[in-house]
Amino acid sequence: MLRTLLNNIPKNIPGVLVCLVIAMSTSFLSENYGGPQLLYALLIGLSLHFLYANERVTPGIDFCAKTILRLGVAFLGIRITFADISAIGLNTGLMVMFAVTATVCLGFFLAKFLKLSPDFGLIAGGSVGICGASAALAVASVLPKTKENERFTLLVVVGVTVLSTIAMVSYPFMLQLLSITSLPAGIFLGATIHDVAQVVAAGMLFGPEAGDVATVVKLFRVALLLPVVLFISIFFGAEKSSQRLGWGSLRLIPTFLLGFVALSVIASMQILPSSVTHSISDVSRWMLVIAIAAAGLKTNFQELAKLGWQPVVMLVVETIFIATIGLIFITSFS
Repeated sequence: MLRTLLNNIPKNIPGVLVCLVIAMSTSFLSENYGGPQLLYALLIGLSLHFLYANERVTPGIDFCAKTILRLGVAFLGIRITFADISAIGLNTGLMVMFAVTATVCLGFFLAKFLKLSPDFGLIAGGSVGICGASAALAVASVLPKTKENERFTLLVVVGVTVLSTIAMVSYPFMLQLLSITSLPAGIFLGATIHDVAQVVAAGMLFGPEAGDVATVVKLFRVALLLPVVLFISIFFGAEKSSQRLGWGSLRLIPTFLLGFVALSVIASMQILPSSVTHSISDVSRWMLVIAIAAAGLKTNFQELAKLGWQPVVMLVVETIFIATIGLIFITSFS
């Protein structure tokens, strides 16, 4: 496998460079004009879809959309430590696990109700329930590779980014109107907003204490990416098997999830300097930006419109659903 990867480097370079240029452009736009970098990467990629027809760049774009994506998800593990997970408390942890599980299940059943592919429901539910665009990409990476799944994943990335941005602005003001204090506010923000960056921003809008709590709760949600994607991989994935769970089923575990766990363990042991940990986290973010740029390049924007209104309804309903769970928890048990 390694030999094949090395042999493919020359033909992958043009496409990788295209994706890298898009990623660098989105970094400039995000830093200077604000806005989510992943969304910029997707929109620019979609606008440059015609490049995908060029045979010189196609292999590199495919490489970024698959291999770079999986590496980026694996490197996310460096952000999760066991100390972070234990710090949120048992009640909050149980609520978050329930909210994530219920949202993924809701997505699955909503897809059936709306007569869509169950894969769509898993991608949307995982995205809203766990960590937005990153979760959508991770879930989609273990599901069967179809054009419909690729288009839906991109639509989910756009949808959750927009909804997450709306939540980032509106939730802090809603909590202040309800006279919610910093600790429960942080729990709510971390448990309900989709993307990590928007969680941090919303928490800081409410106050430093809320920002810290929201970040820890959100990191716990990100940690749930592993069991959720593993479950989906075994029972719904492209390599699903009728074999019952056991040692033989370990072969169904995607390699990038094992990397996620390994890096999480390393982060928990604190054996790496903080500068190295931050660097790995930055590399993960860049890889995900490059991957979503590649996914945009592969997709015709007009094809997204063919998905109809049902996916939008799914995302909105799931967003309201997980926010309702969070609000009930902080008003009843905080």
